[in-house]
Amino acid sequence: METQKKQIETMDASPFSAALPNPTNSILPPTVRETANLSQSKLSAVHGPEYQWQRAAKKTTHFLEELPEYLSSFFQENRRSLSNVALVLTAIITLKVAIAVLDAINDIPLLSPTFELIGIGYVTWFVLRYLAKSQTRQELNKKIQSFKQEILGE
Repeated sequence: METQKKQIETMDASPFSAALPNPTNSILPPTVRETANLSQSKLSAVHGPEYQWQRAAKKTTHFLEELPEYLSSFFQENRRSLSNVALVLTAIITLKVAIAVLDAINDIPLLSPTFELIGIGYVTWFVLRYLAKSQTRQELNKKIQSFKQEILGE
């Protein structure tokens, strides 16, 4: 029974332990042995879980310290494109809000037909005022041309 236990104990020994030199049993001078022992203790401390947490904490704090500089340089380099994106997003949000307001107004029972009547009345007035006669069409064309010059600067 004891021989089986000894065999199991010897089988459980790490196969790598025989391959690694043991500095305390070697023929090295004492200063070299002490250095080897010290380096082994440092290695075990370096690879411990506390060291990993310390490294992660250092990396995180370094990143957070540098974050304002990264962001400011990013905004300086991409100022124009970021302002364009902001304008597009603002336009989309404004359009969605306007559609929501118009939809809410459209749900009021008598308001929708009233707005339709107002629209039909305005279109009728515009056609009679500017499109019925040749002289008024020329007047409308002059107004449109002056508006184009004002906007485009021609």
